[in-house]
Amino acid sequence: MFSEPRLKIINFLRNGEKNVSEIVQELKIDQTAVSHNLARLKKCGFIIPERDGKFINYKLNQETIEPLIEIIEKHMLQHCIHILHNMKNKMKGGKKYGRK
Repeated sequence: MFSEPRLKIINFLRNGEKNVSEIVQELKIDQTAVSHNLARLKKCGFIIPERDGKFINYKLNQETIEPLIEIIEKHMLQHCIHILHNMKNKMKGGKKYGRK
């Protein structure tokens, strides 16, 4: 169900409603792929589309998804912060690990 592009879209929509063009521009993902991933997220109830003239804006399902994101962030702060510290220490040594 989840892919990197869908996670990126969800994370980007945390900043507010966006249309397909804004998502394409920000995430550097092909428009067809963005539309496909938005359709999957909509079908699963993760996002809600809202028509604004000729555009459709997408936003996170505030009722269900926002609370889940808050739980994930809390968990990561408590249990995964050491990973970020290790990555920062390795990057200070002149090596970069992972992908953007």
